[in-house]
Amino acid sequence: MAAIDPGARRYARQRVLPGFGTDGQERLAAAHVVVLGAGGLGSAVIPPLAASGIGRITIVDDDRVEVTNLHRQTLHSDADLGRPKVDSATDAAALLAPDAVLRGLMLRFDEGNADELLADADVVVDGTDDLLTLYVADAAAARAGIPLVWGSAARFSGQVGVSWEARGVSYRDLFPEPPSDGGLSCEVDGILPSVCTVTGGLMAGEVLKLLTGIGEPLVGRVAVYDALTGRTREIAYARDTSGSGDAGDAGDRGGRPAAVPRPPDPGPRTPQQIPEIDATTLAAELASDARPVLLDVREPWEADLAAIPGSTLIPLHELGGRAGELDPAASVVVYCHLGVRSRLAAEHLASIGFAEVRNLAGGIDAWSRDVDASVERY
Repeated sequence: MAAIDPGARRYARQRVLPGFGTDGQERLAAAHVVVLGAGGLGSAVIPPLAASGIGRITIVDDDRVEVTNLHRQTLHSDADLGRPKVDSATDAAALLAPDAVLRGLMLRFDEGNADELLADADVVVDGTDDLLTLYVADAAAARAGIPLVWGSAARFSGQVGVSWEARGVSYRDLFPEPPSDGGLSCEVDGILPSVCTVTGGLMAGEVLKLLTGIGEPLVGRVAVYDALTGRTREIAYARDTSGSGDAGDAGDRGGRPAAVPRPPDPGPRTPQQIPEIDATTLAAELASDARPVLLDVREPWEADLAAIPGSTLIPLHELGGRAGELDPAASVVVYCHLGVRSRLAAEHLASIGFAEVRNLAGGIDAWSRDVDASVERY
C-alpha cells in the first residue's frame, strides 16, 4: 500500500489552516492512532481521522453489527449486519484514506494486550463508552507516555476530555474509581444519534490538535455537550498534590492522589474580573516610563507572523509550568490573536497572585488595526 503523501491535493484545504501547513500534514502522515471502539463514537471519530491524512489507524473492537446499532453507528449499514464492526469500519475508512495503513482487530482491549497494542502509537482514542476499558486505557496510555482522548455519550449528553500522565493529568484524577453502577448505557438509557456525532467530532478534533501541535488540547478539562439546550460547558480538574487524600485510597490507586475537581465553568465572565486595555492606550503606556510587561500567549508560528516588539512569548498551554519566568509584582498586559486565549491566561495569572494583569482587547489584531498597520493581520 502506498504511503500517505502530505503534499497531496486532497489535503490542500487543511494545509492552508493557520499553524497547520505542510509540517502539520507531515506529522499526521507519520502518526499512528489506535481507536478503541467502532460503535457510535467510533463512527464519528474514525472518518475525519482517516480523511485528514493520518498514516496509520488501528481499530480495536470485539463486537458485531446489530440492527439496533444502525441509527447512530454510521460506519455500518444493513449489509453489515452480523459482520465484525472492525471489518465494516475498516472498509469505510479505506474509502476515505486509500493510502493509509488501516488495521482492524476484533478483540477486547484489556490489561493483557494493552501495552502491546499501544507500543508504537502516538495517541489512543477511547470511544468504547465502557468505563472499565477506559480505566485500562488510561493506565496503559500513562505507561506508554502518550495522550488518551476519551469520550462518552448517553441520552442527550456527551463528554470529551484528554488525559495525559506526562502532562500531569490522568482520568483517575477526575474519577479515581469507576462508579459502582457502571454508569449510563445506550442499551438501557438510549442515545440521540447526533450526540454521538458531536461528541465524536470533538474527540477527532482533539486528536488532530495533539498530533499537529495546534490549539490547546483538553488536558485537565472536560467539555460537556447538552443536546437538549444546544449548550456546552467546561469542567476543569487537577491532581491533588496536597497529600491530604486518604492513604488507603491512594495506595489502591498505586499512590495516585485523589481528584480535585474545580467548580464548573460559570459561563461568560464579565470584563470587570480581568481589566482590559485597548490598543491605543497600551501604545501610550509602552512609550512612557511606566512600560508594562507584554506577555504573548500565542503559538510560536503566530509570533513569527506578527508580534508587538518587546514581548515575552509563552504559549498558553505552557503557561502553567512557566509562569515563574514572570515577575508577579510587575504590571502585565497579556495578548493573543483576538483576546480570547489571553483572557484565560490573565485569569490564570491573577489566580496565582499576579498583582496587576490586564488583557489586550481585540488582541494583536486590534494593535495592527489601530496602532501599527505594518504588523501583519492574519
